[in-house]
Amino acid sequence: MTTIVVADDHKIVREGLVKLLEGRPDFTVIGEASDGEEAVQMVLDKQPDVVIMDIWMPRLSGIDATRRIGKRGSQAKILVLSMHESRTYVEEVLRAGASGYIVKNSASTDLLQAIDAVRGGASYLSPAITQQVVDAIARPGDSSPSGVAMLTDREREVLQLIAEGLSSKEIANMLGVSLKTVDSHRSNLMEKLDIHKVSGLVRFAIRAGLVEP
Repeated sequence: MTTIVVADDHKIVREGLVKLLEGRPDFTVIGEASDGEEAVQMVLDKQPDVVIMDIWMPRLSGIDATRRIGKRGSQAKILVLSMHESRTYVEEVLRAGASGYIVKNSASTDLLQAIDAVRGGASYLSPAITQQVVDAIARPGDSSPSGVAMLTDREREVLQLIAEGLSSKEIANMLGVSLKTVDSHRSNLMEKLDIHKVSGLVRFAIRAGLVEP
């Protein structure tokens, strides 16, 4: 029996995924999460075999949730769902430690196959994006550096929240830290990325796949 956690902030999407998964008698959904923080805690508590992770969620993106789960030692295989077919997102997801990337509009046909693949030790990419990844390997100089790798987990969280339009005070309240700490993270982000306007940080976060355009 393969145990699965589904993480998506849209209730209707979660319900659809659960219904699809439970159509397989050898799959059982043991938990549902509606944001990234909840997903991380649920995976650590329940230790599922597979996690279906939406890339866009409040509090913590699917990319950062994936990265955090891996750092906490979980052996769960993570499949990230996204509406986007851009290889920039794919590369960032795989660097974060996910075992696969599925385009949402083909999830109904790809998801079950993807779970079987990652349970068998393989990786999985939706056919819609496989050619883009192959092309990127063929033209390595064409890849644009994301710069995300140089950021700490907390800096990525702050960057995501800035890009979502939250003020420093709102970010401080959400993360449970002081306003001074948030301002320090903001300054570090600007220095590391050599971006000195909020609008530039927002554009960078979109390109890096931390927030939805």
